[in-house]
Amino acid sequence: MFLSIATTIQPATDLGFLLHKHPGRVHETELGFGKAFLVYPAASETRCEAVLLLDIDPIGLVRGRGSGDGLLDQYVNDRPYAASSFLSVAMARVLRSAMSGTSKERPDLARQPIPLEATITPLPARGGEKFVRELFEPLGWSVDVKPIEGAGGQKARYVKLTLTGNARLSTLLNQLYVLIPVLDDNKHYWVGEDEVNKLLARGEGWLAEHPAREPIVQRYLKHRRSLARLALARLAPETEDEEAEPASRDAVEENLERTIRLNDMRLDVVVDTLRGLDARQIADLGCGEGKLLGRLARERWVKQVLGIDASVVALERASKRLRLNEVGGPPDGKMKLLHGALTYRDKRIESMDAATLIEVIEHLDPDRLPALARVVFGEAKPKCVIVTTPNAEYNVLFPNLAAGAFRHPDHRFEWTREQFRTWVKSIEDDYGYRAELRDIGVVDDVHGAPTQMAVFAR
Repeated sequence: MFLSIATTIQPATDLGFLLHKHPGRVHETELGFGKAFLVYPAASETRCEAVLLLDIDPIGLVRGRGSGDGLLDQYVNDRPYAASSFLSVAMARVLRSAMSGTSKERPDLARQPIPLEATITPLPARGGEKFVRELFEPLGWSVDVKPIEGAGGQKARYVKLTLTGNARLSTLLNQLYVLIPVLDDNKHYWVGEDEVNKLLARGEGWLAEHPAREPIVQRYLKHRRSLARLALARLAPETEDEEAEPASRDAVEENLERTIRLNDMRLDVVVDTLRGLDARQIADLGCGEGKLLGRLARERWVKQVLGIDASVVALERASKRLRLNEVGGPPDGKMKLLHGALTYRDKRIESMDAATLIEVIEHLDPDRLPALARVVFGEAKPKCVIVTTPNAEYNVLFPNLAAGAFRHPDHRFEWTREQFRTWVKSIEDDYGYRAELRDIGVVDDVHGAPTQMAVFAR
């Protein structure tokens, strides 16, 4: 088995500084199950490639074991030859400093995205090509999967996987460390609570909002349910009580705004705006329980609507609200509910006329907003995007809202009008859209409207 990592950043040989391994040497590391070698097949100014090879002792793996599925099964298996948790362990030993994202000689380079190409082969693909793509494409990688046919034309269990894209080298290495054993759906060692800590450390910045977060966690932890629950709770603590009281937190905001019918006003304005834009195919991003979807389902001019949310519970409630696949529900094909995260590329939304983010952005940590902007405005690129968010200046006019408090317990921020204008301007500058700012609700002379809206068009 081997892992190849190449870059074309110039000078490409700076890859050696990021990996902490000189391109002119062969680097050998003793492991408990064999040896790892890191070599550079190519090292020029324009392209540099490093390859991590494992030489595993298959006899040593089973020597001294008195149990198993039988002597033949102990010796005849793919463990020494296919990419698996052995490769992840070797990465952690050989490339520990690179995975931490540090470089004494090239600190700035270690912190920035660079062009990368990674190849892993032979890689078990338990779940097939579809699952491979579901793991890596949401992370922004271009994915090439080539089946490795078995003897006599048997169905391929292994693939050659090539990933291309721009990312920090440490990000790529940590993603591979987690996802290689996930694809194998097995580990060669016992899994305990310390493995949860490893998963959270290596998954920092990408795993919490990955659309396949749950199967990743379950497979990585060898389907130990108690550990998986612990990991998922720590990844997304705000969802721990979601099933017990799924609407309780939303009710806080709804009760606050009910006296001014703000939610109804918002939905009316958004639907009227979409109608005026002649948007026939619409993606409601962060659709929640489907309130906007319900409005759009009744509009004859709407041809197709996708509702996307990271909460499975919210999608289930949306399905009941919309009466999907029931008599009296939307026509077949008009309305689809999809599980997904808004900060990872999703090709399913790339052909839509319009996208809506209705009271969504304030539920994200501010440092995740650039990823959302890249996915929506830079990759999906709908003709128009509608964004609504609370106006923090208006909050003082809610008599039951404590000073400095947010309208919803899950809000990570609430912007003033000036802060919202600054963010809108950044989208215009970075992605070539032009935006019109609008008010929703009764406008106060001092504090403005309760909701601020931007309508982006390109």
